[in-house]
Amino acid sequence: MLVLGIETSCDETSVALVRDGREILSNIILSQLEHIKFGGVVPEVASREHLRAIIPVYNEALRRADVSLDDIDLIAATMGPGLVGPLLVGLTFAKGLAYSRSIPFAPVNHMEGHLAANILEHPDLDEHHLTLIVSGGHTMLVEVKSF
Repeated sequence: MLVLGIETSCDETSVALVRDGREILSNIILSQLEHIKFGGVVPEVASREHLRAIIPVYNEALRRADVSLDDIDLIAATMGPGLVGPLLVGLTFAKGLAYSRSIPFAPVNHMEGHLAANILEHPDLDEHHLTLIVSGGHTMLVEVKSF
């Protein structure tokens, strides 16, 4: 199964393609530097930057993975928590792609996505483990009992 994942919960636009839940074919991340002058993320600026970046980042992810939209079995996108405007950019783009090609769509909880990413980075990770998630205002210490 080939999954296209889209993440736009704050100030990074990310698109990844993952095969069979384990193999990362591409993971393109564009970080927004515009917020430095403000001393923090400005939600409206972040939303506008996601609008500018989403299509080029998506195209680059497909190119690097050497796949087309026709190859994708599932499209997933972060549904929250996060900044509402940025989340809407990624969700709307993902749902539009899914609807246009009748590809199933899966909303993803941002924090659960962080947990699942550990499995991709550390395939030998014990099923029962402790994870520290440091993600903006959503910092957590999580006991994972099973995948």
